[in-house]
Amino acid sequence: MESIEELAQRWLSLDQDSTTRNEIETLLREKNEAELEKRLRKRIAFGTAGLRGPMKAGFACMNSLTVLQASHGLANYILKTRKTPSRGAAKKPSVVIEHDSRHNSIKFANLAIAAFLEKGFAIYGSFTPVHTPVVPWSVRQYEADAGVMITASHNPKDDNGYKVYWNNGCQIIPPHDAGIAAEIEKVGSIDSWVCPDLDDHEDVHDMCETNNQYYSERIRSLVSFLSSSSSAEPEQILPCVYTPLHGVGSWAIEFMLGRSYSEALQPVPTQAKPDPDFPTIPFPNPEEKGALDLAKQEANKLGLKLILANDPDADRFAAAELLENGDWHQFTGNQMGIMLASFMFEMHQGPRDKLAMLTTTVSSRMLAAMAKKEGFHFQETLTGFKWLGNIAQDLNRAGYQPIYAFEEAIGYMFPIVCWDKDGVAAAAVFLKACGHWKKQGLTPYTKLQALYQKYGYFEDANTYLISPSPETTNKVFNDVRRLNKGSRPETVGSRTISRWRDLTTGYDTATPDNEPELPIDASAQMITCELGDVVFTARGSGTEPKIKLYIEAQAKTSEEAKGMADEVLRDLLREWFRAEYGLKLAGT
Repeated sequence: MESIEELAQRWLSLDQDSTTRNEIETLLREKNEAELEKRLRKRIAFGTAGLRGPMKAGFACMNSLTVLQASHGLANYILKTRKTPSRGAAKKPSVVIEHDSRHNSIKFANLAIAAFLEKGFAIYGSFTPVHTPVVPWSVRQYEADAGVMITASHNPKDDNGYKVYWNNGCQIIPPHDAGIAAEIEKVGSIDSWVCPDLDDHEDVHDMCETNNQYYSERIRSLVSFLSSSSSAEPEQILPCVYTPLHGVGSWAIEFMLGRSYSEALQPVPTQAKPDPDFPTIPFPNPEEKGALDLAKQEANKLGLKLILANDPDADRFAAAELLENGDWHQFTGNQMGIMLASFMFEMHQGPRDKLAMLTTTVSSRMLAAMAKKEGFHFQETLTGFKWLGNIAQDLNRAGYQPIYAFEEAIGYMFPIVCWDKDGVAAAAVFLKACGHWKKQGLTPYTKLQALYQKYGYFEDANTYLISPSPETTNKVFNDVRRLNKGSRPETVGSRTISRWRDLTTGYDTATPDNEPELPIDASAQMITCELGDVVFTARGSGTEPKIKLYIEAQAKTSEEAKGMADEVLRDLLREWFRAEYGLKLAGT
C-alpha cells in the first residue's frame, strides 16, 4: 500500500490546478497525515448519481483533476459502447454539458468540455446556468450519447457534483455506472487543462435560445394535456410567493413558464437571484427546517396564502399553504406527490387500463391505493429517478402510457417534458391544479383532505440519522440482520414483521422463491419491513453520511396513522439504531 507521502506526490504529479496543488503542498508541510488520508486514500465514488462531494484537493473530492478524470473516463466508455447510428455515415459522438450557478460550476463544465473535445466529441450546451432537467431533455432532443450536469443540487455551498445521463435521457443505472467507474480508474495523466475558445468552434453548439424555445413548448404541451374540454374560461394562476433558494429557478420560471406564470409569482427579494454562498440559508433544501421562513414572512407581508419553492438547481419542488387557523402547512413530498397524481388522473382523457404512474419503495403507498381503486397501472421501483425514468421507459415500450412519477424527496417527473424530476414542470402543474381546485371550492390542503377520505389516511414519520462513517452504517445494518439470536428479527416493538425484504443480501419473504422482484445491490444497505398497516424502509444514503428512515402508516384517521408511524420510529431507534453506535438523529 502506498504511503501517504507517495499518494500526495502522485497527486502533485497529476494536478495542474495551482489552487488544489497548494492545498496538498500545505498539508504536506504541516504533516497533516489525517487530512491527507481523508482526501487521498480513497477515490470519490462514481455511482448512479455520478460524483458529488466537497470542493477540495484530493482524489476523494470534487476538483479539476477528478472532473477531468471523470470526463475522460466517461468519454472512453461511450466510445467503447456506442453503436454506429443506423442512418448511414457514423455520426460524431456527442454529449450535452450544462452547469448551475455554484462555485466552480462554470470552471468544471469548461474542463469537461475540454476533455470531450479532445476525444473528438461534439458539444451541446447553453453555456449559462440552467436548471438540471434541461440536460435529460437535451440528450433526447439532440440525440446525444450522454449528458453531464455540473451541480450538487441542494447540498451545502462547499459541495459540487458531476451528474451523468445516458443516451435515453435517464440517469445512469447498472451496468453503466460500474463500466464508467472502471474507465475512470484507468485514466492517468491528462494533457489538456485549458478549455479552447468556444466561440465559432465547429464542434461546439450553443443551444441556449433553442432550449428556451423548445423546452417551453414541452411545458406548454404538459399544461395543454392538463386542460379539460370545458376549459374555455381564462386560466386561473393563483398569486403566490416564490423562492429559488438562491438558485437558477427564477430564470427557469421566467423562460420556461412564460410571463403569465412569472408575474403571478412574487419573489423573496433576498433569495431571488443566484448566489453560490446561499447567504440566507446554510442548507438550500426546501425540506430543511426553516428553509421557507423568509418566504413565509414575505407571504404574510403581501397577504398571500401560497408559497412555492425550488431547490438551487430547480429539479425539486415544494409548496406551503396558509391555513384558516393561521398556521402554515408545508406539504411533504408524499402529500404533494399524491395531489399531483390525482390531478394528472382527473385530467387524463384516455382509457385507464394503459395509464401508468410510478413511485419508489421509500415513497407513499397511497398511490398504489389510488391505482387499485381507479384501475390504472401502478409500478414500484428502487429509490431514485434513475429507476423511475428507466422503468417508465420500459412501461412505455410495453404499451403503457406513463404520465407521472414521484418520490418522497419532493421530486416529480412528467415524461411529456423529460424522463427525470423537474421542479419547474411541477410548479406549472401545481399552479394549474390550484386553479382547477379553486373552481371546485377547494384549496390544495382541503383537496388533500378529500383524497384522504377517498383513499385512506396515510401518514409518515420520515427522518434520518447522521452516521459517523460508512463502516458504522454497514455495521448497524449487519447487526440488525442478527438481532434475533443470530438471524433476522421477527418483531419491531409489539408488531410482528409480516414481510422482510432485504435488497442488500437479496431476500424477500413475500415471494415463492424468496428472491426480490426489485434489483439487488450488495453495496447499498436497504431493508423494508411490513408490519400490518405500517411499512418502513431503512437504507444508507448513497451521497451523504446518513441512514434514512421512511415509515408510513395507514389508518381511518390522520391522528391514528401518525401515532402508529411515530410509535414504530421510537421502536426502531430503541431496538435497531441505538445510541451506542454514535448515530445522531436529525434535528437533535
